[in-house]
Amino acid sequence: MLKHVYGTMDTKTDVNSRLTLFAAMLMSTIGGSVFIVQPGFVQGMVDYLGFSEKEVGYIASAEMSGFALMTILMIFLSSRVNWRKTVTIFLTIAVLGNFLSTGVDSVEKFALIRFFVGLGTGGLVSVSYSIVALSAKPDRNFGYMIVMAAVYGGIGFFAMPTLYKLAEMNGLLCFFAAFAVIGIAFVRYLPASGKEHIEVPEDAVEVSFVFKGMALAGMFTYFLAQGVIWAYLFLIGTSAGIGEQSVANSFTISQLAAIVGAMVAAIIGIRYGRSLPLTIGILGAVTALLFMFGATTALTFGMIVIVYNFLWNMTHPYLLATMASLDHTGKVVVFAVSMQTMGLAFGPALAALFVPEDGFRTVIWLGAGLFVIAFLLIIFPVLSQRKILKLQSNSK
Repeated sequence: MLKHVYGTMDTKTDVNSRLTLFAAMLMSTIGGSVFIVQPGFVQGMVDYLGFSEKEVGYIASAEMSGFALMTILMIFLSSRVNWRKTVTIFLTIAVLGNFLSTGVDSVEKFALIRFFVGLGTGGLVSVSYSIVALSAKPDRNFGYMIVMAAVYGGIGFFAMPTLYKLAEMNGLLCFFAAFAVIGIAFVRYLPASGKEHIEVPEDAVEVSFVFKGMALAGMFTYFLAQGVIWAYLFLIGTSAGIGEQSVANSFTISQLAAIVGAMVAAIIGIRYGRSLPLTIGILGAVTALLFMFGATTALTFGMIVIVYNFLWNMTHPYLLATMASLDHTGKVVVFAVSMQTMGLAFGPALAALFVPEDGFRTVIWLGAGLFVIAFLLIIFPVLSQRKILKLQSNSK
């Protein structure tokens, strides 16, 4: 029975089948289930657990540190372990960790348990991203992955205020645990390993070691910026005097924009290359953040969050597909996932160092500056990849 479910390392699975891709995308959404709604989760820790704004930043970083650590470990373990068995373990960790988090009122204990949860969710994201990166059309499939996450986020943000009123933080933690339980039913549809499933993207080339390093550094910096902004975005809204439900509604609507952004990447793909959408996505996010300084009404704040979320979710698939195109082995994208999670892990803690008593202006400037640095690091490897691909095409 278990052998039928888990298979062996040599078990073949079509990574391009709809069921396999759906299972991988579901695991990614479960893995990101806390982070996707992190602004609301952070707000809940402040309102219902009584933690301070600085403390919740460190707790968010603790969870994302566990997340990042496991993605780093999976770089070395991914080719040696059965993915189905490993994903089952990760789901179990997520279930247990979220249940153990209920009723905890100590900052230190809560942070430790959330670190434990992060180990499980980070593993889920690492495996699921590896599967999608091996598919024939990573741009499109990463886009659909982000769409699923955005749908989850839209529902989550809309429901969170009601869930908090009915069951406070424990209700949300139990939901996270139950969501992970659902994932167990889909483990059998995942590949048991990446051994027999390598499909190099059509535009994959080998760029220089320097450009690979720049791209990975850019990935880290981009998500460091995201970690700085995303963890505190809900609090930025409420600190401007905007009501909690109005802020939650802004996030819900922004998830619809996120779906559109991810669909843009999925539908357009590389028709216009990757440099243009990455430029629009990253520098557009910087512009949106600068408008945040004047966001004193629910309408203004909502419009900024909508634009920001649209651009983020349009950019993300292009970033992942870019990493998949920089070598022929898929290793760069695996390292990129680690860079992504490390950035998200350090971001909230870095922002917490700059959280003053009188607002979040420094946090916004910090995020905007990091986005600019990320753009400069990423754009040159993208242009190098395009140049090599063009030379190869001309030589045929």
